[in-house]
Amino acid sequence: MQHQSDQPRDNSRMMGKLLMAAILMFGFGFALVPFYEKICEVTGINILARKDKLDYSEAREFAKNTQVDTSRQITIEFDANVQGAMAFKPKTAYMTVHPGELATVTYELVNATQASLVGQAIPSYAPRHSATHFKKLECFCFQQQELKGRERREFPVVFVIDPKLPADISTITLSYTFFEVAGRAQAPTLIRVGS
Repeated sequence: MQHQSDQPRDNSRMMGKLLMAAILMFGFGFALVPFYEKICEVTGINILARKDKLDYSEAREFAKNTQVDTSRQITIEFDANVQGAMAFKPKTAYMTVHPGELATVTYELVNATQASLVGQAIPSYAPRHSATHFKKLECFCFQQQELKGRERREFPVVFVIDPKLPADISTITLSYTFFEVAGRAQAPTLIRVGS
């Protein structure tokens, strides 16, 4: 049988254990962010847009100092997917480039609604390991895009393929998924009738 004098001590122990569990869970939550980023880096999932932003100035410098390898041709295929009430497509399905050569492709985006919307494009590459050799100098995927109702816009993507691309890769597919960013479009303005 437990004595009444032991109760405060047991309560203090339990409180200490609960406090320690809360601190560990909080620490685990913070540790998940770098852990998640490392897993994404290893698997190639969900880091491509971030990597493009970080490598922008590096890509510009790279393009200025790269020799064009005319002995080799790479076919770049362009693909587009959309999530939401938009039409999204590349103006050309593919092009052939030499490694080190500056190239441009244009994507067209149409807001099919009357309301303004804000969206973001996320790139992906196939084969996946070609992503590190695909250097973008200009891309609409670097930031969110706002389109007014029924607006049609064209976005250039300026890129260069690193001549260090493995010799067994002769085709790269660049695919963008454009999706609406929730909560960013402006709310419609209400007009008050009467007084």
